[in-house]
Amino acid sequence: MLGTLRMIGAVQLGVLAACIVVLVPMGLAGYHLSRNKVLFFSGALFISLAVAVHLSPYFPTLTDFLPSLSASQSSSTLVLLQNRDSCVSLLHRIQWMHHQTPNLNVSHSWSWVLSDEDVVACDFQKIGRKDAGDLLNGSWVMIAGDSQTRFFTLSLLDLILVEDEMVSVRGDLFKRHSDYHVVVDRLGLKIDFIWAPYETNLTQVVGELSKNQSYPDVLVMGSGLWHMLHITNSADYAESLEGLAGSMAPLVGSVRVPDLGSVSSRSQPHLFWLGMPMLINSMLNTEEKKEKMTNVTQYAYVRGLRNANLLRPNGPFVLLDMQSLSENCGARCTEDGMHYDGAVYEAAVHIMLNALLIHSQQKV
Repeated sequence: MLGTLRMIGAVQLGVLAACIVVLVPMGLAGYHLSRNKVLFFSGALFISLAVAVHLSPYFPTLTDFLPSLSASQSSSTLVLLQNRDSCVSLLHRIQWMHHQTPNLNVSHSWSWVLSDEDVVACDFQKIGRKDAGDLLNGSWVMIAGDSQTRFFTLSLLDLILVEDEMVSVRGDLFKRHSDYHVVVDRLGLKIDFIWAPYETNLTQVVGELSKNQSYPDVLVMGSGLWHMLHITNSADYAESLEGLAGSMAPLVGSVRVPDLGSVSSRSQPHLFWLGMPMLINSMLNTEEKKEKMTNVTQYAYVRGLRNANLLRPNGPFVLLDMQSLSENCGARCTEDGMHYDGAVYEAAVHIMLNALLIHSQQKV
């Protein structure tokens, strides 16, 4: 208020000065210039412009009237960018729907929790075949691990490939304890699945990549179930993960020639860790599994993973939290207490793709 009064007072003084500066000289010169109207008005225009320059500091500019708007826009932009970065932490806020089919089977579907304002603001999307192909165009995707990562690979391929292409994939991908490789020529996309059920196997995979100095654009890894069943030592599991984390330095620091327009424009691989699912002990299909893969043991293995400096923010991998996804889907989504309905792995694939969009600053 005080500032407004001061501004009005300054304007009044300026107007008074203008009257003196303009009218007095014009009155004195009027008689002499009256015979030359062009000269008269030229002189008047010159004096008026001079007065305008004199008064301009006393008048507020447009930006003086809109400081709050400018600040608001800057603040909104900052909040938007901050929210975009924090969206990765919201990717697992998923809800499940269960539907009974005409033949009395149950199908499962999922969506992000749209009642959550933060999730809505992040604008997560189920990505279609074309957009997924555009995102991964020209990329090399490697997925290494146990049977959980194999199911994840199947869901990714099911999204990328058309039905005719998937006919042979399902049989070849699930050949027992074997690798699988496919190149999608129309996309320039290479997808490799590496059977590596133990953490030491994953460390060997990383060692081969480092030795060849050839790194994928997207690397998904996951293990733990085989170690839990056959070794059953959570401390050893955590130690093996620490070794894997230590071997990742060459990948994290790798540099490649960028290929703009897809995730391959990144200078180092996008790294994802596929966590173990919730194990339902009573549904496990062997007595050995029920004896060794207890809830207590699983908790110890999950704790070992969390403490191994493998996951962000302390490590390089973004977690694809299969435990959360499978637990929320529930017991009706599994037949053997370990492997889940395809919709669960589909959700993990879409979480990864949305994370790739965020990290590469793209939108579909």
